[in-house]
Formats: sequence, C-alpha cells, structure tokens
Amino acid sequence: MPVPIIMPKFGFTLESCEIVQWLVREGDRVRSGDPLCEVTTDKVNMEVEATEDGIVHQILYKAGDVVPVTEVICYLLRDNEVAQLSIPSQQAAAPEVAATASTGTPNATPLARRIAESNHLDLSAVQGSGRDGKITRRDVEQALEKVRATPAARRLAAEHGVDLAQIQGTGPRGRVQGTDVQAVLAQRAAQPVEVAQPAMPLDKRDAQRTAPPTIAEGLDRRVVRLEGMRRIIAQRLQKSFQTAPHIFLEATAEMSAVAHLRSVLKARGAKLTVTALLVKACAWALGKHPALNATIEGDEISYWNTANIGVAVALDDGLIVPVIHSAEKLSLQAIQQEVDRLAELARQGKLTLNQVSGGTFTISNMGMFGVDRFTAIINPPQVAILAVGRIVQQFVPDSDGKPVLKPMLNLMLSADHRVVDGAHAAYFLRDLREVLETPAMLAW
Repeated sequence: MPVPIIMPKFGFTLESCEIVQWLVREGDRVRSGDPLCEVTTDKVNMEVEATEDGIVHQILYKAGDVVPVTEVICYLLRDNEVAQLSIPSQQAAAPEVAATASTGTPNATPLARRIAESNHLDLSAVQGSGRDGKITRRDVEQALEKVRATPAARRLAAEHGVDLAQIQGTGPRGRVQGTDVQAVLAQRAAQPVEVAQPAMPLDKRDAQRTAPPTIAEGLDRRVVRLEGMRRIIAQRLQKSFQTAPHIFLEATAEMSAVAHLRSVLKARGAKLTVTALLVKACAWALGKHPALNATIEGDEISYWNTANIGVAVALDDGLIVPVIHSAEKLSLQAIQQEVDRLAELARQGKLTLNQVSGGTFTISNMGMFGVDRFTAIINPPQVAILAVGRIVQQFVPDSDGKPVLKPMLNLMLSADHRVVDGAHAAYFLRDLREVLETPAMLAW
C-alpha cells in the first residue's frame, strides 16, 4: 500500500500551510528523512520529509497551494509496489538508480542534485558528508558559496532570472535584500531592450504598437500576490483584531537609572540594549501578574509558569518573533546574548521552529526607527503585547515642581479583554514602569 505523506501540524494553532516549492518530482527515489517540499508555516519555512524509503508518487498539490494540516500531499511507493502499479515514471526510476551506481555518477540526494543542476555545478567535485558519502544539500550549498541573501530576495531573483552574485547587497554584512533585487528589476525595466529581429509584415508591426503596455514598459504600479509570510501575517493579525477585543493602556517610564546602568556597563566593555532590559523587566512583571502571561485557544485559557518573551524582528518580507524562553531565569547578560543571536538568525532566515514557538508575551520595540509611540496587535494565541517607542528627552516636574529634563520612554500595552481585566493590565504596567525606573529591583 502506498505510504501517505501528510501536511504536518507544526504548531498548536496552525490550520494550514502554503507549499512554497516541491524539492522532488514524481518518480524520484528518496530515503527516509529526505526533504520532499518546503512549506510556509505561521512562523518560519519548514521542510516536509519522507517518512521512509520509496519513490515519489502522486503529488496532489502544486507550489502555491494552501493545504490544511494532516491532509495527504503525496504518496511514496515501496519497491515491491512499483512493478505492481506498472507506472512508467516509477519503473524508469529504479533502473536509473542502478545506472547511477554502475556509471560512477556521484551519490547525492534528489534535492542536492536539483540544486547542483540549477547552478551548473559538477557533483563529482563535491565531497559528500552524508551516510555512505552521499552528497547533501549542505554540501552543495557550501560548494556554491552561496551569496548572502534574504529568502524574499532569492525568490524574487529566481522568478525574474536575476543573478544575485551581481547585486551589491545593502543589508548587514552585504546581504542582498528584496529591495536590492527590486532596484535591479526597475533599472532593467527602464532600459529599452534592442534585439535584432527579421523584418515582419507591416500589419504585425502595427499590432505591436497598439498592444497594451506591460508593467516592464512603464506602468506606474507593481502588482504582487498576497502570499507566503505576508499572507500569513495578514490572516493572523486580521483574525486577532477581529476576535480579540483589544484594550490599550499607556504609560511613560523615566529612564535615568537605565541610562546610568548602560553607561556603567559600556565603560566595562559590556553591551545592554533597551530591548534586552525590557525582556528581563517584562519577565519580572509577568511573574507578579500571571493573567498577562497566558494564551487562549477556543474556550481554554492557559496560564504559564514561565515567561517566554517574544521579540519582534522586522524582515524584508514581513515580521518574525523569536522567543527568549524562561527569561525570568536568565541574567541580563544571557538575555542580551540570546537577543543578539536570535535576531541574527532571523535576518539570515535560519531560525528553527522551536526558536519561534511557545511565546507567552511579546515585545515590539520600534524606538530604533524613531517612533515615539504606537499600538500593536496581539500575537495570537497570546493575550498581551507591549509596544515600545524611543527614549526622548522631556521636561518633567521634580519634587519641588520645577521642570527637569529627563529621558522618558513610552509604553503601550495591548491586552485581550476576554482574558485580561483593565485593572490587571494597569497593575502590570505600573510594576513594569517601577522596575524600569529602579532596575536594581531585578536583582530581587
């Protein structure tokens, strides 16, 4: 009986995934653990793997299809089933494998072979690191010395035939961004392409002149599909704002003590960002107000004993929220190191599912973009999110009523009113402001 391969459920709240690309074709022979396709979850792209050895049979969905979780997406045939079904493509696959061994063709996974073919790489020059010396995708990628680029940039370049190696990246360490590829495409569209062609009848040339212009010929807009990460973000935030009655509470914290702490650490060669400090401060405040350290799914509310703080990171094609797990148990130094590490992995597109799952509270800090204040939409199934603006110098009255210039930070809390009462949210915000104004309390 053919082996069904189902769309896995990568998260508790995940209902469907979009197939980004198939990494195999019908008739390809695969081994257990080989990736079959890449899918977009609500957090990161993941690979669906073969559950056992076999030959790919009946791919039921194409790239771009949105498939419900647990739905069968393809089948694998065992060797004894190939002959029984008498399927030409599968029958040809087995001799092909045998010929590979006899002709000395390098042993490689289907995915590795496909990447090598698309990049015109000779697999005989690649050293395999897999079982029995099999060449894996990682081996091929290392051999290609792939250009540093975001997933959005790679997809856009592949769609339009752009060589990423010829683009000067504007991202961190020269990383090619989606905007870099778009700039190249804009330049290409603006340049007339002159191709020598044989003479054609006058009526055909007239038809060409009267044809409607394409986007490449200068229309004043660019139309793209709402898909991939952007589509999932849109769906999740729309559902959150429609189903969770948001309440918003605002406060300002005086940051002189934090500024002093950061300057002392800087003098000692240590780094402490406002984001890292906020992670620790929120974990401390959530310990006192567990109503906000919760998730809601259907009619069930889960209150968590550990604070898993998500930190929103902006990407070219959307937003991702890596999670600092058990933040209440970590030192400020450890939190800073984890924030830096996860942010870099996010920009490289290398976060694992575990690193973006299990969050119980989220911080969205836009202070580095010069934003004074904003409201954020709750990240489901969580029940609260903290929006943080930039630190600004403001005059505030001292104990004698005289104006004194102080660094002030705006905090805007969004809470799900189904779970969080206004008073609970206010008490949380009060204690968060207190600990930010007296960071020494974090040691207690």
